[in-house]
Amino acid sequence: MCIIPFMPQKKIHPNAENTSIHDLRAAFRAGSTETQTRIMAIIMLLTGIDREQVCAALLVGERTVRKLIAAFNKSGIDGLIVKKRSGAPRKISAAYAEKLVLDIEQPESAQRTFWTVKSFHGYIAQKYGIECSYDTVRRFFHEKSFSLKVPQPWPNRQNEVEREAFREKLRSLDANQDIEIWFADETGVEGEPKPRRHWAKIGSKPRVVKNGDHRRLNIMGTVCPRTGEFCAIESPHSDSEWFQVFLDEAAKMVKPQRKRNVLILDNASWHKKKTLNWHFFEPIYLPPYSPDLNPIERLWLVMKAEWFNNIHCKTYEALMDRADLAILDLIKQPLRVANTTSLNGT
Repeated sequence: MCIIPFMPQKKIHPNAENTSIHDLRAAFRAGSTETQTRIMAIIMLLTGIDREQVCAALLVGERTVRKLIAAFNKSGIDGLIVKKRSGAPRKISAAYAEKLVLDIEQPESAQRTFWTVKSFHGYIAQKYGIECSYDTVRRFFHEKSFSLKVPQPWPNRQNEVEREAFREKLRSLDANQDIEIWFADETGVEGEPKPRRHWAKIGSKPRVVKNGDHRRLNIMGTVCPRTGEFCAIESPHSDSEWFQVFLDEAAKMVKPQRKRNVLILDNASWHKKKTLNWHFFEPIYLPPYSPDLNPIERLWLVMKAEWFNNIHCKTYEALMDRADLAILDLIKQPLRVANTTSLNGT
């Protein structure tokens, strides 16, 4: 019987001529975690640290270190960089993607009014035989730009013929260089508005003062989308008397630049009182149930988000002071106001 003596593998060492320590450190900073581990092993070996110490420090075995050295000696830094892996094949193939997007957009085709990820997961398993996890379906929703949204309450009483006729009229007015278009509206602000969502550290419990006080203030305003000019007044409530005060103040603040100045506003009763003095404004009324056609609504949203978000006003006077600052902020930024109220999206 012939006994073959055990021959230990010859230790190989990283070739220091392949690259410099400086280049290795630069690649280390830009690499992934796995790439950094590989590069650190070579750096430690090149700086004279014992191989057993490298294995212990990086929690890798002798065989792994040998492979890293061989890869480095063959290809330099490129041999240490972890390449992107192909991964497992997709559970929802591209062949089904277009069909599934249509199904999501048209839940009524499956006798549903809306989808949840759970219900859609069961639906595709039954209809298409697609066996996948809940998380796979959720990722598919995100990949195709779907997200959870709370539907906006919206009346179904609009007359689309009237709305389209108004849009056509608005386009005609906007094209006339002798006409300046203004939009007017009222909004309410509160001293203790409903708390809004905001980013906070996980585990923390952000709080906003909410004593249940009901301090409310009305703001009446008008804006010219073409120039970004904005003016507004504060009022305790909305009625024909306060609206007349607003018209009087607007006539003082606005300097007409064109022959005609039309004022577009909704059908509130106080906007239609026959005794109103419109000064140089010509009123034009929106179609019923069409706040989306009044661009000043977007301006109110901006104002409330920036000035009445998670705030607490102890007194009515404090609420008025905050409204003063909010109005002044918009008056000082005509370019921003013009961009926010642009008629392009109306």
